[in-house]
Amino acid sequence: MGFEQLASLRDELAQQAAAEKLKKRQIKEEGSATAKKADKVDPVVLIIGQLQKKYPLAFPKNPAPKVPLKIGIHKELFEQSEQLGIAKNELRAAIKTWCWGKRYWECLVEDAVRVDLEGNAAGQVTKIDADQAKKLKEGRRRTKKPSAEQNEPKTEQG
Repeated sequence: MGFEQLASLRDELAQQAAAEKLKKRQIKEEGSATAKKADKVDPVVLIIGQLQKKYPLAFPKNPAPKVPLKIGIHKELFEQSEQLGIAKNELRAAIKTWCWGKRYWECLVEDAVRVDLEGNAAGQVTKIDADQAKKLKEGRRRTKKPSAEQNEPKTEQG
């Protein structure tokens, strides 16, 4: 091989090495970006996402309104926790998050149909449940912020 052929071979190998290095860097950056996103997502949100995929009629995605769930639906979910691959305590947290909010309380109106996991009718919202939801919703609106007088430091008079 002549010097010219060796020089061209060297240049070609250098280009291949640079391309591989760039590719590895891109893969590493994509992996770290994905890992950062996964780290920032609350595990409860991920579990709710799983429930929405498995039971879309019981756990509708926003902007669809939430629907009143059957009383005791958590027991059915606990029975299926192994099939879903979700621990019972994680399911409990997800159900609590799902049911403890303004959108859920708004769907709890008297005589609204409660649904099971498949979306079938499973009872109705009672007046007591509707009143409780209304109180919870109003209570959330009235969260008191400390007044300016409460925040002022007290001075000693003397």
